[in-house]
Amino acid sequence: MREKIRVAHIADESNVFLNGNHFDNTTYDFHMKALKRNPRLELKYFDAQKYFDASKLKGKFDVIILADNLGLAIPKKIVGLKKLAIPIIARCGDFHNAKKYHPVECHEKYNIDYYFNFMSEKYFHKYYPKNFKYKSIILGLEPSLYKDLISFKKRIKNRILNSGAIGKKSIISKVANKILNPKRSGWYFYKLRTLCNELSYVDHFGMIGKKYINDNYPKSLSRYKGTIAATTFYPTIKYWETSAAGCLTFMEITEKNNGKYLGYKDNETAIFINEKNYKEKFEIFLADPENPKWEEIANAGKNFTVSELSNDKAVESLIEIMEELLK
Repeated sequence: MREKIRVAHIADESNVFLNGNHFDNTTYDFHMKALKRNPRLELKYFDAQKYFDASKLKGKFDVIILADNLGLAIPKKIVGLKKLAIPIIARCGDFHNAKKYHPVECHEKYNIDYYFNFMSEKYFHKYYPKNFKYKSIILGLEPSLYKDLISFKKRIKNRILNSGAIGKKSIISKVANKILNPKRSGWYFYKLRTLCNELSYVDHFGMIGKKYINDNYPKSLSRYKGTIAATTFYPTIKYWETSAAGCLTFMEITEKNNGKYLGYKDNETAIFINEKNYKEKFEIFLADPENPKWEEIANAGKNFTVSELSNDKAVESLIEIMEELLK
């Protein structure tokens, strides 16, 4: 085991997700904060928008990290990579968007050895060739942002919070999306989340412009005892954000979204829901919101999330990839 791994991080740091000014700073927190906290890494950032000459890295680094694999958050042109003989690890974005950016061409162009993100390996290989190496690394959570929140006993108990994007209710919108925007609409990616929003006891907040109603997202979550995290095809960071906020999190965990890889346990660290049982699960909670078991599950979920799914844990998982490549 190397005492220090010398890492070159290449990115376009003006990218909206890397500049620290976006409403969602989970990518920024991982790449620009957590990576440099780890004592095993000797990290140097290289910021370039359009062009980067990688020949300057030769002999000075053990590993290269690319902030993305499709030229969206890295320079469009990086020369000299193939002459370096340095392993290259790339974060990859939404897998279902990859096709239009020609991921196989980018794989060769950027000489990528390994990929990572928080989605499951099964979902990655649905859109990428089977021989591409990938590791699921559950990143994005900074535990320091989830301290000193509203205590569970003082939270709203007779309603459940549903946050994030949803599908539009109108028949016209559904038909139009099915024809013009197939497999891209809110109904497609967030069907159960959208259905939950039709319930009279569910509160919803999304965004106004480019910000949430309350800029402090963890504090917004902690106003409620119960929250919903539901995505159809893969869990999103919202799952561990709501849990870290100490909420009793109703998680959509199904065969379709393969959510069990996160490590949550039904009725122990979260309440699992699906399209058949979500109303029943909500109503059991709302019928007895003072039951101490809800706080026990919420606290267990928070403890699990903060200890096992933090950015610092994610960096340790990334180091495991580095060590594998450096053998």
